[in-house]
Amino acid sequence: MQLPVNLPATFREALAASDRPLIGMWVCSGSPLVAEICAGSGLDWLLIDMEHGPNQLESVLAQLQAVAAYPVRPLVRAPGLLPVMIKQILDLGAQNILLPMIDTPEQAEAAVRAVRYPPRGDRGIGSALARSARWNRVDDYLVNADDHVSLFVQIESIAGVRNAAEIAAVDGVDGVLVGPSDLAASMGLIGRQSAPDVMAAVGRAFGAVRGAGKPVGVNAFDPAVASAYIEDGASFVLVGADVTLLARGSETLTERFAGTPGRAAT
Repeated sequence: MQLPVNLPATFREALAASDRPLIGMWVCSGSPLVAEICAGSGLDWLLIDMEHGPNQLESVLAQLQAVAAYPVRPLVRAPGLLPVMIKQILDLGAQNILLPMIDTPEQAEAAVRAVRYPPRGDRGIGSALARSARWNRVDDYLVNADDHVSLFVQIESIAGVRNAAEIAAVDGVDGVLVGPSDLAASMGLIGRQSAPDVMAAVGRAFGAVRGAGKPVGVNAFDPAVASAYIEDGASFVLVGADVTLLARGSETLTERFAGTPGRAAT
């Protein structure tokens, strides 16, 4: 006897149901064990990163499986607007996907097509073979797939900021994450993501996205900056990353017990 399977709520639904900003962190190490440790921390969401982290399809699958037992929403950031890879990520069972470097509404429309089945989009059909539909154990997955997938796009350039309202207004885009690091670089302020001009540009993007009726998020590892963005209306915020917590934590141990960062105790 085949038992019906119910999929968890999407990140889109979690945002709509929350009365506070949702707080998350990057998981970039590629380790399912580390992802599971982070999933049990009480955070609201995790970003499994294929753009800058050492993640391929197999490691993403293992991390999705590792965090599935916890009340946390995983998002998977694809390395780019790559329809074939997006199809594979979705078939792994990723319900929430983030696409980086979206500068125009046309790119946002292409992103929507990549995550939707025909006739709305171009996603290839293989639900009987895929974890996304739990191998056809999710009733009417093909008909209701849009209910099970949320799409977020990332604005990371000054061109994206200028087009933020039009990007956010694209039907099928469920929210926008602003990336201050690449935004700063596009403004000639590389490495200065907390510079006043950069934060002002983030604020303009916030206003444009909210004006289109969509939730907007941002990453900010500096607690004061993160708090400022929350005050400015961010609905979801990345406040750290597994690898940076390990790097800074190990440096703190070294400073305390060995005196000089990077030098082994003798």
